[in-house]
Amino acid sequence: MISALSALALGLAILPAGAAEKPVALIIAQGGLGDQSYNDLAYSGFKKALAQDKLEGKAVESKDVVAQAADILRRASDAGFGLVVDLEYSHGDPLAAVAKDYPDTDYVILNQVKPGANVASILFQEQEGSYLAGALATLVAKDASIKGMSGKPVIGVIGGTKSVGIDKFIVGYIEGARAVDPNVEVKVAYSNNFGDPALGLQMAKAMFDGGANVVYQVAGGTGLGVIQAAKDAGKFAIGVDTDQDGVAPGAVLTSMIKRTDVAVETVMKDYAGHAFPGGKTVTLGLAQNGVGLSPMSHTKDKIPAATLAKVDDLKTKILSGEIKVWNAVDQGYPPFFK
Repeated sequence: MISALSALALGLAILPAGAAEKPVALIIAQGGLGDQSYNDLAYSGFKKALAQDKLEGKAVESKDVVAQAADILRRASDAGFGLVVDLEYSHGDPLAAVAKDYPDTDYVILNQVKPGANVASILFQEQEGSYLAGALATLVAKDASIKGMSGKPVIGVIGGTKSVGIDKFIVGYIEGARAVDPNVEVKVAYSNNFGDPALGLQMAKAMFDGGANVVYQVAGGTGLGVIQAAKDAGKFAIGVDTDQDGVAPGAVLTSMIKRTDVAVETVMKDYAGHAFPGGKTVTLGLAQNGVGLSPMSHTKDKIPAATLAKVDDLKTKILSGEIKVWNAVDQGYPPFFK
């Protein structure tokens, strides 16, 4: 791994220049590696693809990844990377602009669609998995027979930043909660940080103290504090992006897995095979196994079978098209989310 704007160009000039033989850069998003979430899962797919497809590559981190967007992208392009996979949501517009200046370099942006014959966009239907998480959280919160639950429909969610990309999760979560109880109370807060577990712990503790039974974390590394707070309070957290159930076994009800590893592996395989999906949008939802709830290996035996069956039924209805979960990115904000 290398740090952006410092060693980015070192040692790359002698690498092969043939199309898919050029190396691959993975730009790490806010929160950095070690978040046990979004970045780490994508990085695992990156490393796997490097080995499987016999590619060279580097992970690129920056302490100020948002402000340095254009510089990071241009330096990666100038350094000879043939494929630049960008995990940072705020890089959407800068990436589209830089891609125009480097037509021989391929780019991938996650979680949004950007134009360009050399740009591939990857979208996840996070709202679908979050809908199931919200429904499960509410059903569990209302069941006082489950240890730590008050029996009242009060749950929470903490987002890493107030943005439509994060609100896509939150809106889906609220919609799923409302589907099983229209009177559910969903506490919503934003940490404005993806790498501060202490802040996450503080914010989640306040939610649990305020009556929340389950808190969904959509805040990367900050969310590790949410999980710790759930453990301390004898309540439940819901993990995100990767299977975080083992972070605090028994305290993580489930995780809303977003298979960034599969997305990165797939696009790198296409690149290596000279089949890069430039100008196209790849969509990964429940139907493509791109999102979904974890196996609940540490909590499944604590949850009544009828509750799990209800969540499975909702999943089936989403897959069949009977339920269409609100997509805040495409549809804007719904009336129930202010």
